[in-house]
Amino acid sequence: APLGYLLAKSPLAERLISPYLVASQAIPVIAIAPLLTIWITSTYWARVLVAALVVFFPILINIIAGMRSVPTELYELMHSLQANRRQIFTKLELPSALPILLAGLKVGATLSVIGALVGEFVQPKTEGLGYLLVTARYQFKTDLVFVVLLTLATIALLLYGMVALLEKRVLRWQEQV
Repeated sequence: APLGYLLAKSPLAERLISPYLVASQAIPVIAIAPLLTIWITSTYWARVLVAALVVFFPILINIIAGMRSVPTELYELMHSLQANRRQIFTKLELPSALPILLAGLKVGATLSVIGALVGEFVQPKTEGLGYLLVTARYQFKTDLVFVVLLTLATIALLLYGMVALLEKRVLRWQEQV
């Protein structure tokens, strides 16, 4: 979140950092995941890091878009009311950006399931849905493959639903479409 805020507010920071962020997205996570499993001895933390890498960029883009969605006139109004930096952030920027930020979290919630699965694909001798999926595929157990896929879809739906509930609670003031 701080990086997204910095990139949204500082054109210089965006010019310096954005090319590296965009270039990092050209590298498939499935190619990085084996390196992470070698460097990070904990299989759990390697999976968490792979999932975080998958969701990082989409959420970052939504943070930037959310912070930039605040109309200039509202900034002028806050300045005319002599609001300080903290007040501008808490009373204007954050509430204005929340709908877009939460939309990014919905995308991130579903993508995190894919990231965790990729993390399990590349780790030998792990237990998890990714490992079970690979094993079932190699043993031609299509029924088990479908069970794993349905389980993954259910997990993604639950995560999405949790963010949607949070959104409904946090954005009570906004008209739901």
